[in-house]
Amino acid sequence: MESNVLAGLIQQLELSLLQSDLTAHPGLIDELLAEDFEEIDHQGITRSRADVIGWLKTKDPGIRWAFKDFRIKAMSGDVVLAIYSLQKPDQPDAKSGGSIRTSLWRYRNNQWKMVFHQASRKN
Repeated sequence: MESNVLAGLIQQLELSLLQSDLTAHPGLIDELLAEDFEEIDHQGITRSRADVIGWLKTKDPGIRWAFKDFRIKAMSGDVVLAIYSLQKPDQPDAKSGGSIRTSLWRYRNNQWKMVFHQASRKN
């Protein structure tokens, strides 16, 4: 798959996790998060898949997050690293911080799933 096409696909998958109402579409979680998924949050705390699912189900699906500088790096033929900045739309200026994000996506059984995510606050 062409690199910019793959970057667009991975960005759409990231957006699906952030902007979908996962209580209305619970199957989407299993489609996008690997069974061995884990996260390091913006406070440096390791979160389990269950922890993250709990947050995803209670987040406001109406928030339209702003992605900046989205790019991917191929780590192997079936693993890509997504790197981007994320900003809440009600905090458009750089003074509000936002965060830098990285996600590791793995392709198995004709499907991309996130296996790892890390958020770091911008100061």
